[in-house]
Formats: sequence, structure tokens, C-alpha cells
Amino acid sequence: MLLGLDLGTSSVKALLMDESGTALGEGSAPYAVRSPRPGWSESSPDDWWAAVLRATDAAVGRRGAGVTALGLSGQMHGAVLLDESGQVLRPSIIWCDQRTASECEWLDQTVGRRQLLEHTANPPLTNFTATKLLWIRSHEPEVWARVRHVLLPKDYVRFKLSGERAIDVADASGTLLLDVARRRWSSEVLDAIGLDARVLPTVVESPHISARVSNKGAAATGLAERTPIVGGAGDQAAGAVGMGIVRPGAVSATIGTSGVVFAATDRPTTDPHGRLHTFCHAVPGRWHVMGVTQAAGLSLRWIRDRWDSRTSYDELTAEAAAVPAGSDGVLWAPYLMGERTPHCDPDVRAALVGVAANHGRGHIVRAVLEGVAFSLRDSLSIFADLGVPVDRIVVGGGGARLFVE
Repeated sequence: MLLGLDLGTSSVKALLMDESGTALGEGSAPYAVRSPRPGWSESSPDDWWAAVLRATDAAVGRRGAGVTALGLSGQMHGAVLLDESGQVLRPSIIWCDQRTASECEWLDQTVGRRQLLEHTANPPLTNFTATKLLWIRSHEPEVWARVRHVLLPKDYVRFKLSGERAIDVADASGTLLLDVARRRWSSEVLDAIGLDARVLPTVVESPHISARVSNKGAAATGLAERTPIVGGAGDQAAGAVGMGIVRPGAVSATIGTSGVVFAATDRPTTDPHGRLHTFCHAVPGRWHVMGVTQAAGLSLRWIRDRWDSRTSYDELTAEAAAVPAGSDGVLWAPYLMGERTPHCDPDVRAALVGVAANHGRGHIVRAVLEGVAFSLRDSLSIFADLGVPVDRIVVGGGGARLFVE
């Protein structure tokens, strides 16, 4: 039996399966995302671990000794800070936090965007882990002085299971600290920002064994001691493997809270304008390019909640289906949380324009759906500019059915 743990933004999911992929058990458990100030997003790693234990128990029960291996996936870009003894120093600043605009400007001016693209294949963004570390160093020096280890969210779960500090190349690509082309930490960037490489976890390929369940991990979960834990992957790379996006020409469009257009490549392809992310894939010897719409499914949820959160999505999309294409001139720019592709601007804002007295809710809902769809298409246009092949597109994610039905 194989166990998968996926540490999402607001809940963890556990899935137990056999080697044929047949599900044998599943569980999930929620945890809070807190926003102590506008634009800030934080979670407690201790809450994650407690939720992992609940979800694992629901999925595995008393069968833990029969689990032969486990893998991890989860939200990317977060920062978990540990002291010398492995204790968490502060809540994790997670992927959607937007507080680090000044740190991005500092990286642009100090390291230089061209150098960052050369060494990490990506521009500085508020989402990336490096900017969070710089913010803590500047704003919480008493915390920073005690930092001895930095982990990403799912890798904290690995640490609690095994005592080992490791990260896969796909998740490490989203830190702005990895030499994506060479699949190792970038000594050039670490030196430029003054970060000691010893605080970072060991980098491994996704399918490689990264750790084994410790005595303490076994006692907490019921899994057998020394059960292997593979490297795993950040959620986007892991999801792409699940959808078969592992070779050049295969592309996915995944629509959840955010929307991601993801293409596998056989070499690192960097956008010189920094509009796309270029990361290592979970498949050894492969990379991927990825465009992100920050507020894809979130746009529809936001507009629904402005009316009545009890209104079903089916009701809203039925009203939208009765409106002609183009929504009679109503337009939606889906920048509720700033934007990554193609603007790379945390301060850009959403806009609903062209509304007249003859427009109803269906026009606005259709405009929201169209605005998100055209935002996702921006990524495909950049793929074409870069010569990234697109032979087929697989659509996934909970929000995807709204666009294909």
C-alpha cells in the first residue's frame, strides 16, 4: 500500500492506494489561514501536523504497518523557520502573502533582474520564499537571529515524520534560490543576498527516497519505522504528473482558487521578460513553464458572495449561459490578488467595466468567466512566443467544469 499526503492551503488530504492506483482509504482535515494585516497570509505548521495526523488516521486506520512507501505534495513558496532544536519560530508566511513588494524591489536593484533570470530562471515575486526570508530578516531580526533551518510547507511534514530536512527540485524551484537549469541551490544568489546555504534543506529529485519514517514519526502515525518517503513535489508539478503532463507538447490548464497553465519541456525555457515561471519538473531530466492567474475560481466565488453565498454555482452558470458571448460589453479583469502572468504586479487590481442598466447578474457572471478564460489564454500566447509546443491541453481542477460545461 502507498500513502500520499497533500498539504493544501486550507486542508490536508491523505490517500491510501494499492500499486494499481485503486483507492483503499482517504481522509482530510482543515486548518486555518490567518490574515493579521491586509495582504498577509499565514498558517501554523503545528496546525498542519495535527491535521496530517487526523487525515492519516482516517485514510490508514490500523493498516499503517502495511504502508510500503509514502509521498508528499503541497502548497509551494511558503517559509517555515526552525531554531537549532527544530522548533517553529513563527507562523509560516504562505504562498499568497503579498507583503514583500519592497523586498522584490531590493532584489531587482541589488542582485538585478537579468542576473536572477540567469541564475534562477525567474524574476522576483512576492510569492517566492526568498522574498519572505528577506522580509523576516528586515522586520523581525530577533526571529531571524534564531533561524537555523528553512523548510517549505510539505517538507515540514517530512521533517516531523522523519527528522530529515529535504526538498524536491520542483518545490525548490519556487524559492528563487535554486539554479533551475542545474537543479541545485544557486551559490551566486545565496551569496548576493547573504543567505547561508546551511539553513536550506538537501535537494533531491522527486522520485528518489529522501527520508524514512523515524521512531517518533511511527509512534505518531502508526506507520512502520523506516518506511521510505520519496521526494514528492510541489502541488503543480505533482498534479501535472497525475494528468500525464510529462513530455513536451503536453499542457494542462488547472482551475482552482488560482488558475495555472502548465507545459512540460525537455530543457529550461526562460522568458526574458519574466512573465512565466520556469521550474524543474517532478520528472528527472524535465522542466516546465507555468503561467498563473492568481484569482481564477476565486473570481467567481467573490462575485457570488457579493450577492448571496447560498447561490449555487450551477444557478450562476445557467444565467451566464443565457447571455451571448462578449457579455454585451461587460468586461472583467480578474486581478483580485494582484497578478503573476503576464504582469508580475502585486498591486494591479481587478476591474468590472462596461455595466449598463440593461445588464443583469448573468452578464456579470459571464464576464467573470470570460475574463478568467482570457487571462489563462495569456499564458498560451507567451508559450507561442517562446516556441513551447502545445499538442494537447488537459483541463483539470474543481473550477474547470464551469468552463467546459
